[in-house]
Amino acid sequence: MATIPTDERLLAHIYRTYERAFGDWSEETETRSTKIWVPIDIETIAKHFRCDPDLIFGRLYYHMNAKYGSHTGDGDKVNMFSLRIGQDRHCVNFPLVASVLADLQDDKKRFQVSTRMAALSLIVSALSILIAIFWKGGAVILP
Repeated sequence: MATIPTDERLLAHIYRTYERAFGDWSEETETRSTKIWVPIDIETIAKHFRCDPDLIFGRLYYHMNAKYGSHTGDGDKVNMFSLRIGQDRHCVNFPLVASVLADLQDDKKRFQVSTRMAALSLIVSALSILIAIFWKGGAVILP
């Protein structure tokens, strides 16, 4: 069994898979109930990550709704995932998915940059110590 995907990996896969469906919506064709709510296939997503579909469903319904959902100034709740919107089943709020994904990718990028800077600092420090120990007055001192 593969590892459970992170929020960033799961949302990135959903975004890539359903970006075209989101953009293709029009009032004339009405391929789904609303523009912003895009139905997803949890079974297919679970197969992609080689995990149980209930894990993907639970991650979206219980975890991400609580973590990334919000309330409007009028007190209305904004969900990331909904069981049913009109005739559509298992829908994601696609603009919210895109926004959360952008934030997660930005956080990941910041973490990677700061980790690389820390590693570079460690290397420079180690080299400085080695130079200070083995380099005296222009001559290398070997033990």
